[in-house]
Formats: sequence, C-alpha cells, structure tokens
Amino acid sequence: MDELAATMTGFARTLRAAGVAADHERTQNLLRALDHLDVSDQGEVYWAGRLTLCATPDDLPRYDRCFAAYFGGRRAGVARTSTTSVTRHLAAQAETGADDTDGEDDGTAAPATASRVEVLRHRDVARLTEAERAEVHRMLSLLRAGRARRRSRRFEGAHRGVLDQRRTIRDALRKGEVARLRHRRHTTRPRTVVLFVDVSGSMAPYAETLLRFAHALVRNEPRATRVYSAGTRLTPITAELRHRDPGTALNEVSRTIPDWSGGTRLGEELREFLARYSARGTIAVIASDGWERGDPALLGAQVARLARQAHRVIWVNPHKGHADYQPLTGGMRAVLPYLDDLVAGHSLAAFEQLSERLAHA
Repeated sequence: MDELAATMTGFARTLRAAGVAADHERTQNLLRALDHLDVSDQGEVYWAGRLTLCATPDDLPRYDRCFAAYFGGRRAGVARTSTTSVTRHLAAQAETGADDTDGEDDGTAAPATASRVEVLRHRDVARLTEAERAEVHRMLSLLRAGRARRRSRRFEGAHRGVLDQRRTIRDALRKGEVARLRHRRHTTRPRTVVLFVDVSGSMAPYAETLLRFAHALVRNEPRATRVYSAGTRLTPITAELRHRDPGTALNEVSRTIPDWSGGTRLGEELREFLARYSARGTIAVIASDGWERGDPALLGAQVARLARQAHRVIWVNPHKGHADYQPLTGGMRAVLPYLDDLVAGHSLAAFEQLSERLAHA
C-alpha cells in the first residue's frame, strides 16, 4: 500500500500540473477506492481515477493524456478545446465510446446515446418524465456558456497600438537612449450578465431548469454573473449558485428563496434593483412568462429604464418555443418595445442558443 500510495500521489501531482483539480481529498478517495479493486488491472485503476480525480468534463481529456503518459509510456498530446454545444460534446463521447459513467462499450451504445441526446435536446422540459428531466439537467451541467467581452479601462503591453510614453521614457532612462518605442492597448473582460429568474407558480415547470442554466453561467464566469430570483420579492442567489455541484447549489437556493410558487411582481422588483444597483454595460436577462400581478405599466417603465442602462436586454419566455405563441399577456405587451431579444427557454436546444447569444452579444 505504501508503494501504491506513492505511485498514485505522483500521478495526482502530474494531473495537477496538467490543470486537473486532483487535490489531497480526491487522492485519498482514489486510494480508498483502489483498496477494494484489483490494482493489477489497468482498466480498474483507470476508472477509479477518472471517477475520483476529475471534477469537470474538461478534466477528462487531460486525465486520459496523463494516464497514458504516466502508466502507458506514451507522450501526452495537445488538449482539445471544449465546445459550447452540449449535444456535440455528448455525441462525440458516444462515437468514441467514452462516457462520464462507469461502463464498457458494447458497439451499440454510441448511436443510441447520440439519438437520445438529439431527441431530448428539443423536448419541452415541462413535458418530460423525471428520468428525462434529470438527463437534461445532467446535460445542462456540461454546458460551456460563453460570454461576450468588453473593453476595460486597464492597459497591457502590445506590439502595436497607442504609444506608451511612460514605459518608453523609463526604458530610455535605464538604457541612456530611446532604443524602442513601447505601445499599449486596452485589455478586455467578460460582460456581466444579470439574470432574473421568475419562480412564481406559473413558471414552476421551468424554474428548476432555469436555475440549472444559471448555475452553468455562474460556474463559467463567477465574477461576471449576478442571479436574482423574482417572485413576490427580489432575492440574490449568486452566492448559493457558486457551489461546484449543481445538486448542492440548488438545495442551497431552495432554502434561500422565500417565495417559491407565489405571484409575480416583476415591475416592483426591477424598480428595487435599479434603485440599489447599476446595470450599466451589462447583459440583462429576464426569464419569465410575463404573467404580472402588479401594474403592467410599471413593469414596462422599469424595463425601459433597464434598457437605457444595459448593453442588451434579453427576455426568455418558455412559451416562445411553441409554434402558436403570441405575446398577449399584459406584462409581455408592456415590455416588448424595449427588448433587444425575445427568445425561447423551454428546451436544452433553447438554452444552447441563449448561451451562443450571450457569447456574441
């Protein structure tokens, strides 16, 4: 066991150097798992390490390369960049026989998995069974939500751009002559997304899935995402969604939100938000069906204020995905003139499209 512990500790250090979160706790879990397995079987060691040392889907290609280099003697290759589309990611896994669960490829699982993913991708989450909804939520946890970038006030050195007088003069004083002109340019940073999730009774079939999508946004850009639940009151839930595990994050959110399945007073809540915070330069996303219990005129006025501050205002309505949908509710008619985009939010494909929209806003 001492030799095994030394070997696996060295493997964990190799993984950490490659960017995998194989910390001390995960390494101990691996050793406890190997205590019940045949360590002479390379397949069992592979799956034990993959299930205990990897934290996110991005860790899997790094783990495979490090395992091959550490135990198989092969040279590690270059990592592939992850895609935003969940369907493409899972279809590629199916074709190669790789999966996040423990199992073997029998030659028939690949087309079945790809077909199942494609079918669930366009299904309305309100009409799914519990098992199908759990599968969609698992696929949402793999979503790599991109983010549009904006120019910041900070500068960085560059080969071209604006002349950096301070660095040029500093180099001249150090060297005794102007040997090189220094330049600078503005750095960029991701645009902040402010997401309001309607948790009223009419949005109950979609609220959990929307919060899963919010968790994916927070996980990818924790410093550039703010999430609020909207019902009868405005509740900030960004801190609860920062937990790495989606189930734990949703449990924390459910304990924080006091007005589940109540009414919707979105106009009053937006007025409270704009009075306390600034939305300047952000991408404001409102996920609601537009059934407003308050005054629709107040909601329209507050969305107009929000549109003057925000870089873009996107309204996510789950019913927009239906072919016969018309924005006939009082809330939707009041806000429609001030929206940049009115998009669907009823399926995995709709959330993939919303993620792409946020990446190119």
